[in-house]
Amino acid sequence: MTEGEAVAGTGVRVRLDGGGGGDVSALKKWLEQEQPLAELIGAHQVTVEERHRTDQPDGRRHMGFGTEIVLVIVGSTATVTVTALLEHVQRAVKAWLANRRQVESGDPPRPAISELDSDET
Repeated sequence: MTEGEAVAGTGVRVRLDGGGGGDVSALKKWLEQEQPLAELIGAHQVTVEERHRTDQPDGRRHMGFGTEIVLVIVGSTATVTVTALLEHVQRAVKAWLANRRQVESGDPPRPAISELDSDET
């Protein structure tokens, strides 16, 4: 395995249900700037991607509803564990939701945060 390749089965998925269409992109930007995730990304130990959700019918794949955020631990020399990454993401999503409630009206999305299955990276 070369540096920069994802290690199979090591990562975290964030899915948002409900809320507005721009929530996925807004949350992705938040995660990329939130410490310590920003440090892991800057050290090239974690990548953050928006991907099409596989659990949604094609008709819902518009305005962000058909996407999810995937954080993948990169390379065999990464020092972060899936458990630690999951904890960082959970704290960051909680902070993002609190901020969103203050700056936007409407019901906030319902996040679902989970480890990636081994065949999804």
